[in-house]
Amino acid sequence: MKQYLLGIDIGTSACKTALFTENGEVAATESEGYPVYYPKKGWAEQNPEEWWEAVCRAVRRMLERSGIEASKIAGIGIDGQSWSAIPVDKEGRVLCHTPIWMDTRADEICREIRQSFGEERLFEVSGNPFMPSYSMPKVLWYKKHRPEVYKRTEKILQSNSYIAFCLTGEMTQELSQGYGWQCFHMRKGTWEKELCKEMGIDTSFLPEIFPCHAIIGNVTKKAAQECGLVEGIPVAAGALDAACGTLGAGVLQEGETQEQGGQAGGMSICTKEYRADRRLILSYHATSDSWLLQGGTVGGGGVLRWLERELGDVERIEAKNRGTSSFQLLNEIADKVPAGSDGLIFLPYMAGERSPIWDPDAKGVFYGLDFETTKGHLVRAAMEGVAMSLRHNLETAKEAHAAVKELRAMGGSANSLLWTQIKADVTGTRIVVPSSDTATTLGAVMLAGVGIGMYKSFEEAVKKTVTYRRVHEPNPKHRAVYDKNYETYLGIYENLKDLMKGKG
Repeated sequence: MKQYLLGIDIGTSACKTALFTENGEVAATESEGYPVYYPKKGWAEQNPEEWWEAVCRAVRRMLERSGIEASKIAGIGIDGQSWSAIPVDKEGRVLCHTPIWMDTRADEICREIRQSFGEERLFEVSGNPFMPSYSMPKVLWYKKHRPEVYKRTEKILQSNSYIAFCLTGEMTQELSQGYGWQCFHMRKGTWEKELCKEMGIDTSFLPEIFPCHAIIGNVTKKAAQECGLVEGIPVAAGALDAACGTLGAGVLQEGETQEQGGQAGGMSICTKEYRADRRLILSYHATSDSWLLQGGTVGGGGVLRWLERELGDVERIEAKNRGTSSFQLLNEIADKVPAGSDGLIFLPYMAGERSPIWDPDAKGVFYGLDFETTKGHLVRAAMEGVAMSLRHNLETAKEAHAAVKELRAMGGSANSLLWTQIKADVTGTRIVVPSSDTATTLGAVMLAGVGIGMYKSFEEAVKKTVTYRRVHEPNPKHRAVYDKNYETYLGIYENLKDLMKGKG
């Protein structure tokens, strides 16, 4: 009997579900959106219960449209967005919306903690900076500003572990999302509970840690009824979306690197050695046997979505007439603009910025506008700005002795030949694009496949499932203009950062 693996991806704008064969072929896929709430400046939150509702709708629709029987699903893998802080009570009820990865409400708390504990001590344990977007500062924010939530909290869950709980009834934590807690010992992969106590957080909030591919439970009768599955399907602990995307892009060995082009941007470099840098992000890989040195930026595919929403009325109308997408038409007008956008430069700091500048007050900027500027210039400059944020992280990683020779692109942005080529040109790095648009969910199902024994190892899983469809080599003709624009890009922020903080 043919068996399938189900992957569930909890992204920022939507959940994606996909059924894969053992050879990595996509048998069916669906997505279901949900909102991000912005109740105050610097706040960005979501309702985890809406994630679960979306998962149920997407899974049911996928099974109905594909005609695949739920009984043929051999295992489930889950990946999720980073740095959630989902407080649940003893019954697993969500006590409030979770601040998500772009939320910076805990900025003041972070300043206080860094001053009282010292950044060096926190960094020595966690290998990561103490910044408001991480999970632990958000829990401290609950304690200070929502004590009624804090008092009722049984566990703090991550995005993938919450969905795993909804499926199995088990409250867990896996290695790759441990990096959201500065009391997670990055070298050992364990909780540093004494540090947690010193910081005033109840250690009972910390779930038991599992390897990402560990089977933590089975689909319950209740969950099966809610989402159309059958009771008893094994569920793997899951992992960070960037880690699963990295695995789904075939990254397993030292120096191999994934380039992320989803809502957010960034890169993940596989390293077998512990390499922490305050300007970057360090987590465990989904394989649980190595680390990922990451650059995580706010600017990614979300930048183009914003431009399409605000300036794409004409393209939306024309797209309907031509039977294409408005994003394809935006690509076409951007492709008519020369490399360097005639000097127009964009800072993609649309919700503050994460690595390597870690500035919650950073703002998006178009620099170099004049009467010759067209919509095509704006679109191309936005693409180039995202590519420059990637270059900034890659150059920072190089300073941390993590050099990159090749990038493996994933996410929606990888579907744009123009944008992928711009990234290759701006960074001066060869980019390989995997054949699947579902690299993240593929990585998630690899976890389940290894967990249930369908694959003997991650190496076997990658060999069986990952193929590549195209390669982008850097165009040396564009190097000079992009080097010049990159220096200007860095200089714009340096000259405006005080003004962005209101100090100018």
